[in-house]
Amino acid sequence: MDRRQHRRAGATVGAMVITVGLGASATGCGSGAAAEDARGPSDPVATLQRAAGALHEAGSSRAGTSMEMATGGTRVTIRGQGVYDFRRRLGQLTVVLPQDPTGSAEHRPITELLAPGALFMKNRGAGVPADKWVRVDTATLSDGNLVTGGATDPYAAAELLRGTRTASYVGRTEVGGVAVRHYRGTADLATAAKRASAGNRAALESAAKGFATARVPFDAYLDGEGRIRKLRQRFSFVNGRQKATVAVTSTTLLYGFGAPVDVRLPRARDIYAGRIAEDEPKDAPRDEPENGPENGAAGGAMNRSRN
Repeated sequence: MDRRQHRRAGATVGAMVITVGLGASATGCGSGAAAEDARGPSDPVATLQRAAGALHEAGSSRAGTSMEMATGGTRVTIRGQGVYDFRRRLGQLTVVLPQDPTGSAEHRPITELLAPGALFMKNRGAGVPADKWVRVDTATLSDGNLVTGGATDPYAAAELLRGTRTASYVGRTEVGGVAVRHYRGTADLATAAKRASAGNRAALESAAKGFATARVPFDAYLDGEGRIRKLRQRFSFVNGRQKATVAVTSTTLLYGFGAPVDVRLPRARDIYAGRIAEDEPKDAPRDEPENGPENGAAGGAMNRSRN
């Protein structure tokens, strides 16, 4: 596989005198709890930096993803569904590309396997045989696979919060019927890379260099155990051909904690080693993109929507 492919490609009643006394105490405690809840945790930054650890303790979950891109007046949304093992850092997602401009659903769902340092894709298209997988080394991607696959690796998204620089507590709400605390802040990719686990460090370092800015605004929703239930992150990268900044919003939903996860990585003989055809027309400019996400599964969908 050549270098070009690598680049694209969330919770008694006693005597009257005693009751009155307890009632007063209870009232005081209740007021204090309400006040504390209004403020949220005393240190939102530290709370968010611990979120990835809470997922590791949870073990596994089901996951839903969406990635929305806006470029050239066109808005594209790619959705995924699957499971993730936070201890082994293995996941499987079925990613559904949007319809083309004519409205025909011509794109087969892409099966993605997420592993430390690697992304495997099946039904990638672009000349890849139907029974073969495409393997991409995430450290070679200028976005660290935060965008390329059309879905952000759930644990990489959580580890990005290790780089939280500023954050504030917004208030209580619900996600999927679960009470959560909503935080809003900004994370720094370079800082996150330094604090990330070994499997994510190189990919996040690459993203810190490859994106238009290393600052990532986010909204995080944590449950009573500090686990991420919903995480929305906003990335910016440079469109290599048009030299314009493209905004990407990635949303990860986590639920069903403890769900069984059985991810089996492809055997070497099942991995495609040939060249992947490009997603643009043959007569399109062949400029090498400055930042790789445009030519991944997400970028390919953008290209097809524009053409």
